[in-house]
Amino acid sequence: MEKISVKKFVSSYTTLVTFVVLVFVLAVLTKGQALSWASIKTLIIAESVRAFASLGVGMIIITKGIDLSIGYVVCLCASVAASFAQIPTYESALYYGHSFPLFVPIIAGILAGGLFGLFNGVLVAYGKLPPFIATLGTMSLARGIQLIYTRAAIVGSLNGNFKALAQSSLGPQAFSVPYLGIYVLIITLVVWVLLKHTKQGTNFYAIGGNAQAARVSGINVERDLVSVYLYAGLLYGCAGVLQAGRLGLANALTANGMELDAIAAVTVGGVSQNGGVGTVAGMIIGVFTMGLINYGMSFLSIDSYYQLLVKGSIIIIAVFFDMKKYAKRA
Repeated sequence: MEKISVKKFVSSYTTLVTFVVLVFVLAVLTKGQALSWASIKTLIIAESVRAFASLGVGMIIITKGIDLSIGYVVCLCASVAASFAQIPTYESALYYGHSFPLFVPIIAGILAGGLFGLFNGVLVAYGKLPPFIATLGTMSLARGIQLIYTRAAIVGSLNGNFKALAQSSLGPQAFSVPYLGIYVLIITLVVWVLLKHTKQGTNFYAIGGNAQAARVSGINVERDLVSVYLYAGLLYGCAGVLQAGRLGLANALTANGMELDAIAAVTVGGVSQNGGVGTVAGMIIGVFTMGLINYGMSFLSIDSYYQLLVKGSIIIIAVFFDMKKYAKRA
């Protein structure tokens, strides 16, 4: 049996090794408190919404695209969902006097994300706009629509059933599992099946590897690009719904900077900016790696402003090594 060297193992499983090392270091610095179930549960709750956004943009990056509109699209979706989940007697409710079934805010929020994802996909696939420019434009559109729709006000006083979707847990209190964690597990499985066990998932990797070659081989590149942005938009919609339920409100600052968090997470998770490379497991590990960094800095009382410096540095370093890695293979 061929022996696997430590260097080769670390090179092949860099994301996992980084995550394990961070867990160990944080456990030492916090004297084991970071490994308590309460701490783990807090991390799961804090990162679950970002996981939805990260899975969405991860698929897009696999096709060699990018999405800068994530934060404001999630903000808009959260606001739309929250507006239909407000207590009808609340004086500032957007739909004062109207009570909606639980499925309405859920569908409304997800649909809003899906429409923006579809629009992004059409701009990129058929409008031939660079993904950076297309999503930069829709980022501003989402921001404007959110402010107009909510009149720049806080959408609060949400009903208990809606908030319970994101705030409840399963099992005995001491060892309860947050619903948010269960949702992430389910959607991770769905995305994994899509990417690894469907023809369309294979097409996404082929497009990211070489779009022209994919087209020559018979892949409908435009259709699949629209699909990947649509799927991502639906995931942003889910993130918005859950974020509104988790916070019990939505406002213009909801999900602020989530695009940076999501892109950083999947980049750290091994999704190549060159396209065609990335795994669902890597995306999720990347999400919780970034979460560990944020949690560790907060636990160690490091100023939150420095977290932005860390995130930016991580993106630059990860992309730098990613480019060097694949340049060598080429």
